Amino acid sequence: NVCIYRIPREESIAFPSSRCPSCGTRISWYDNIPLVSYLFLLGRCRSCKSRIRIQYPLVEVINGLSYLILYSYFGFSLDFIFYALIFSILIVISFIDINEMLIPDILVFIVLFLGILHKLLNYLTYDISPGFLNSFGGLLIAGGLFFTIYLLSRGGMGDGDITLMAALGFILGTRLVFLSILLSFIIGAFVSIFLLLTRLKTRKDPIPFGPFIVIAFMITVLWGEDILYLYWSLIYS
Repeated sequence: NVCIYRIPREESIAFPSSRCPSCGTRISWYDNIPLVSYLFLLGRCRSCKSRIRIQYPLVEVINGLSYLILYSYFGFSLDFIFYALIFSILIVISFIDINEMLIPDILVFIVLFLGILHKLLNYLTYDISPGFLNSFGGLLIAGGLFFTIYLLSRGGMGDGDITLMAALGFILGTRLVFLSILLSFIIGAFVSIFLLLTRLKTRKDPIPFGPFIVIAFMITVLWGEDILYLYWSLIYS
C-alpha cells in the first residue's frame, strides 16, 4: 500500500514512516499490522477517526492469498520466491493503474530484471536452460501485438500496457503468452460490460487495462498448462 501511494508521487517508500493521509499522524507499528490492525481499529484512524480506505485491507488480503496459492503450487522453492515477488509487484501495478491510470516504468523494469535473474538462477542452481530465445520471442509477440493495438486504437491502449505485457511475455515465453493475451481481453471485456451495465462507468470513461493483464498473467502462471491441455483435449477428442 505504501508503494501504491508513494511511487506515482515519486516519494521514498522507506522514509518517512507511514502517516494517516487525513490528519498526518504517524502510524505506530501496532496499527500497521496487515489486516489485523484494520479490523481492530474498525476501519478508522486511531487519531482522527477518519475512515481507512477499503483498498488497504483488500490489497493485504489479495497479496496474502496469492502467497498461499503460490506456496500450494510451488512449495518453498526458487519459483515460489520469484513469483511471490512478481505477484506483489503486479498487485502494486494494478492498483496504481486503477487509481492513477498509470503504470510506472520502474516497476516494469523490475519485473523484467527479476524475470532474467530467475532464469539465470534456475540455470546455475538446477541446470535448467534459461531459454532466452523463447523468452525474447514472448516479449516480442506480446509487445508487438499491444503496440499494434496502440497504433490502431490511436492511443486507446496505454504505452504502460505495452511495456508491461512485453515484460510478462518474456517470463511466459511463446507457448503461454498467447493464452495470457487472450485471457486479458476476455476478462477486460466482461468487466467493462459489467461496469457499463451497472453504470459505474460510461462509454467515455477510461478503464485501466493493466489489472486485466495482471489477472490473466496470474491465471496463466498457475493454470495455463491445464487450460491448454483441456483446450487441445477438446479439439482432438
